[in-house]
Amino acid sequence: MLLGAIAFYYVYLLFWPHQVSRLDISYSALVAQVQAKNVKSVTIEGQTVSGEFTQEMQLVDGTVLPADQQVPPADQGDKVSKGTHFDTVIPERTQPDITKLLQDNNVEIKAKVAQGSIWPTLLVFGMPIVIILGIMWLFGRNMSRGQQNIFSFGRSKAKMYDAERPRVTFADVAGEEEAKGELTEVVDFLKNPAKYHSIGARLPRGILLIGPPGTGKTLLAKAVAGEAGVPFFSVSASEFVEMFVGVGASRVRDLFEKAKASSPSIVFVDELDAVGRQRFAGLGGGNDEREQTLNQLLVEMDGFDEHQNVIVIAATNRPDVLDPALLRPGRFDRQVTVGLPDRRGREAILKIHTRGIPISPEVDLVKIASGTPGFSGADLANLVNEAALLAARKGKKIVDPIDFEEAIDKIVLGTERAFVMSPHDKEVVAYHEAGHAIVAYFSEGADPLRKVSIVPRGRALGVTVQSPTEDRFNYSRHYLKGRLAVMMGGRTAEEIVFNEITTGAQNDLKEATSLARRMVGLWGMSPEVGPVYLGTGEEHVFLGREMGQERDISQNLLDRADRAIQSLVDEAKARAHQILTQYRDKLDELADALVTDETVDSVRIAELLGVPAVPAGAPAASGE
Repeated sequence: MLLGAIAFYYVYLLFWPHQVSRLDISYSALVAQVQAKNVKSVTIEGQTVSGEFTQEMQLVDGTVLPADQQVPPADQGDKVSKGTHFDTVIPERTQPDITKLLQDNNVEIKAKVAQGSIWPTLLVFGMPIVIILGIMWLFGRNMSRGQQNIFSFGRSKAKMYDAERPRVTFADVAGEEEAKGELTEVVDFLKNPAKYHSIGARLPRGILLIGPPGTGKTLLAKAVAGEAGVPFFSVSASEFVEMFVGVGASRVRDLFEKAKASSPSIVFVDELDAVGRQRFAGLGGGNDEREQTLNQLLVEMDGFDEHQNVIVIAATNRPDVLDPALLRPGRFDRQVTVGLPDRRGREAILKIHTRGIPISPEVDLVKIASGTPGFSGADLANLVNEAALLAARKGKKIVDPIDFEEAIDKIVLGTERAFVMSPHDKEVVAYHEAGHAIVAYFSEGADPLRKVSIVPRGRALGVTVQSPTEDRFNYSRHYLKGRLAVMMGGRTAEEIVFNEITTGAQNDLKEATSLARRMVGLWGMSPEVGPVYLGTGEEHVFLGREMGQERDISQNLLDRADRAIQSLVDEAKARAHQILTQYRDKLDELADALVTDETVDSVRIAELLGVPAVPAGAPAASGE
């Protein structure tokens, strides 16, 4: 404080020196005092004149008087000031006159060059210095960051979640009771590792969660960390792979070092197939960076100490493309299948996602769960959100059953398209969809109809929605042949009614051919070929592998398979033709109703076709 006060006083004396009292007089007063011989000297600087009187003077209300002259009390007050120095401003172009007057009265004259503001000078000379200093500061800062980035380039980008505040627990996961049961052992191990170590048991090093997209694999991994209360490192496998070879391997090492330092802990690797694909899985060379990253991952999982409580959980929906070295015992030696939920699982998931959403008491979650087979947890979450959005768009305060029904149609069938078809095109589409519906309605074992519509949705001009009464996990040959007949019903109806075919059956033909190829080549359901696996209809991930493999199927057998596929499709078409011919009057009635109403529900279908209505259930759309 003392040093600061001294410095301030020094600056005050240096830049703000003590000033004498000066009188601010007018130009007329200056002329009068010069003529009265009362001015000793002056200094002229532009239009400003400052000077010194020969004696002390006083300024009374603008008038200059000797200091010893008495002033009446009425004229005093704050207007009186005294001093020997004065300042004034002379009018423009009067400097020669005042100079001559001063010379005539023997006044000492001094002159100064008029100085402008100091700010332009500072801007001209100081600004470049400021810019140079700023550039040097930024350059040094970037150099410092660059040095830090050099050492952090190979660091892992994994996110660590706080173990003290778990965001997800098993209570937030529904529909996967078997998977939760498998992972409960992992939670118990992380909480009580001594119980397992004392008996010589060790938990699997890695747990691979396998299942379709949206089934909750990532959610299950977070729930394990939340239940165990241990650090949870989450990273996507794609974050390991970089352009430069060796960076991914460095990030893998850094990730496992952090996990070991935080032991017990969980490392979660999402989309493992991004880095764990089979090495040299086709023609040409491999990806050196990805393969080195995979090698480092294999080494790190082998390097765990038996008492190192670090568990690796990975998720993928393509286990068929993973390198076999990942799946051997000691690495990902336990595989947990996370499948699509059943009806009870879907009901439990719907209850979780409807928390906090005002739904009508009329909303039957059991019925919605029964009507959504094949929906994953993510699909059900999207369904609830779409229903809430539709209700809000209509200005409702609660979500009604109609909102859920419209949300299902939007998700499965697509958004309605608003365009006007010609009367002939509308009639063709109506008979096409009625053909699908009639074949499905009068085929033994076919899924019941829920809705038939000629309102364009997505890429389809019309849809026929069937409703399975229960979840199916195994399909009989009889059921599949019925599906083929339903697919061919639309095109067959066009031929019967119009004696013409259109492009509207493109998707039907594609799906029918694909189904027939799988029936012949994968499931051995044709008498022409018999119970032989051909692999036709199977998706090949690696084109190079398929081309490089030696073909072990004769051309004769492939020709027989082609004929068997054609036979199945022709048989389905003939079956559809027989049903539509038999129920031609019902076909016309349903098509007329579609032309008039555009959409016919299950109750209306039963009235038209004379069969009791089937309760609405899961949408399985056919037709375009």
